[in-house]
Amino acid sequence: QVQLVESGGGLVQAGGSLRLSCVASGSIIGIRAMGWYRQAPGKQRELVADIRDGGTTNYGDSVKGRFTISRANAKNTVYLQMNNLKLEDTGVYYCNGEIRALWAGIQDYWGQGTQVTVSS
Repeated sequence: QVQLVESGGGLVQAGGSLRLSCVASGSIIGIRAMGWYRQAPGKQRELVADIRDGGTTNYGDSVKGRFTISRANAKNTVYLQMNNLKLEDTGVYYCNGEIRALWAGIQDYWGQGTQVTVSS
């Protein structure tokens, strides 16, 4: 079994910053990629950013230049530094991992989500 646990969400004023963390634990053999998705009320879940095994990163257009994803491989942890937050960044942020677990192939795993609310 693999678990992803997010932390770091909260309420912040527009223009402020937050840092999200996600730790993967369990019977992990390897992690191919980790990333962050978000879902605003009434909208579909969308990619915020991901980072692959070799360090390649990918960002959603709306967060480029403001958000930075990073990974601590030894800790099975991924971070999302969010700067210059905007009202439209409000939503539930989910951690995702493409993970190979013991006795299983590579599968997608999700965290339970952490709320980020940006106020004016």
